[in-house]
Amino acid sequence: MDIHSTIQLYNGVKIPQFGFGVWQAQNGQEAKQAVLWALEAGYRHLDTAAIYHNEESVGDAIQESGVKREDIFLTTKVWNADIRADRVEEAFEESLKKLKTDYVDLYLIHWPVPGFYQMGWKALQRIYKSGRARAIGVSNFKTRQIADLLRYSDCVPMVNQMEFNPHMQDNDVYTLCREHGIVMEAYSPLGCGTLIHDKRICDIAQKYNKSSAQIMIRWLLQKGIVVFPKSVHKERIYQNADVFDFELSRGDMASLNEMNRNIRSGNDPEKFTH
Repeated sequence: MDIHSTIQLYNGVKIPQFGFGVWQAQNGQEAKQAVLWALEAGYRHLDTAAIYHNEESVGDAIQESGVKREDIFLTTKVWNADIRADRVEEAFEESLKKLKTDYVDLYLIHWPVPGFYQMGWKALQRIYKSGRARAIGVSNFKTRQIADLLRYSDCVPMVNQMEFNPHMQDNDVYTLCREHGIVMEAYSPLGCGTLIHDKRICDIAQKYNKSSAQIMIRWLLQKGIVVFPKSVHKERIYQNADVFDFELSRGDMASLNEMNRNIRSGNDPEKFTH
């Protein structure tokens, strides 16, 4: 396993398992510079969203980086208001324009908007069939919403992106996704920084001469989950990528697996209504 290791989606598209998230990175110089540092460090999977309001900066960074567009796996997401307004395809075109590209590698429904996500999923399928998205999937979908899509749709989501870290392990979703060939992606892999000083994780980190952040990232990689550490600081961006020269033991993996407390650092998909 290295920084360019991939997982094959069920449609044959290969997705880099190690990615870079830009949530909360300010549009403009901050987001652009962060992406440029990430690409310089070897990251090739970029994850943004319409609601992050920084797609333009991501697109600028890609153009300025010198890295070929086809060597970058680019993900963005449709926001809830556009799903409710039945303008998913228009919103997708707006994202393409901001990203300065004519396709994305992965397009996701950002949240399972009650009563509307089924309609949104149909729109994503049309986009996928048009070839403008190489893969489509969902984000923040629990087992109930995934099962709903599986019942009425011929197209199984290729990806489900969820909060996943030692204190928030949604193992029912993880198991269902594995059973149906849906690749799991983890955002907030460090619990939005709340787990950096956790004693159990720090003790494991000391054994490997690594940081607690690196331990959590490596844990997710070994579980076969796509992971998105995020930072706007060059040193941290490089440090987060330094996770391919060691392997967690079976015992340490089990210890981290036992840490689940179902504590979210972000919004609960069952209660989020924005």
